Amino acid sequence: MPSPLENVVVVLNEPRNPINIGATVRAMANTGLGQLRLVKPVEYDPSRIEAIAHGTRERAAKIRTSTRLTRPWPTVCVCMAYVGKPRAARWARTDPKASANELLGYAAGGPVAILFGPEDRGLENEALDRAHSTVTIPTTTHSSLNLAQAVLIAGYELHIAAGDSTRRLPRPRHDAPAGSHEQFERTYATLAKALTAIDFFKTRNPELVMRSVRSLVYRAGPDARELDLARAIAIEVLRTIDRVQGIYRGGYGKMDEPERKMDE
Repeated sequence: MPSPLENVVVVLNEPRNPINIGATVRAMANTGLGQLRLVKPVEYDPSRIEAIAHGTRERAAKIRTSTRLTRPWPTVCVCMAYVGKPRAARWARTDPKASANELLGYAAGGPVAILFGPEDRGLENEALDRAHSTVTIPTTTHSSLNLAQAVLIAGYELHIAAGDSTRRLPRPRHDAPAGSHEQFERTYATLAKALTAIDFFKTRNPELVMRSVRSLVYRAGPDARELDLARAIAIEVLRTIDRVQGIYRGGYGKMDEPERKMDE
C-alpha cells in the first residue's frame, strides 16, 4: 500500500544556497518525502547533490524546477507555507505537528504541498497568497532556522503522523530476557549482605535502605543479565573483604556455595 507521504510535495521558493538544496534532499530521504520542486533556484550542479545527500541519486534525479510559483503544483489540493514570524494579514496559523495530521488527511486524496521561502528573507506576501494556511515552528526568540532544518522538522512530523517509520533498530548484541522474581530477590539479598559487610547499615535503617534499593532497581528495569551483573558486583565486595580480613564477618555469615560458583 503506497504511503501518503508520496503525495507530499516540498516546494522551495527561490532557494539561494546549493548546499541547502542538497541538505533538503537528505532531509526528505530521512523522512520519506519524495517530491521536490524548486522555484527560481540558484544555479547548482546536480552532481553535487549526492555529495551532500549520500545515496539519494534517484531522489535527486526527480527534482523539478520552474520559473513561477503557480506552476509547481497545478493539481495540489492544499498548500501550507512555513513562516518564521507573524505577518500583518490574518492567515490561518498552525504548528508542524497539527499541520502534519491535516496535510495527510488531504494527501489521501491527492497531492499536497509544503512551501518554504528563501533563506535570507522568507516568503513574501505574494507567495503566501498561494497558501491555504501558515505553519510556524516553535522556537525561542531566536526564530531563524536553516532552510533544510525547517524541512527536516516538517518531514519528521509528517513521517511520524503517517506511521511510516521503516527503520528498525537492531536488537542489543547481548540481548537477555527479563529478570525473574527469584533473580530480583537473590540480587536484593546479596546486596544487603554486601552493605552489611561494609557497615553501611551502622547508622541507617536496613529496612528503609533496602526498600529504596528495590524501588531504584525496579525503576531501572534491568534484564536478567544486568541483574546477574549487579549481584556479581555485590559478591565480589564480599570476596574482597574475605580476602583482606582472612575471616568471614559474623554479620553476613558464610557465603552460599552457588554464589561462589556463579559465572561472572
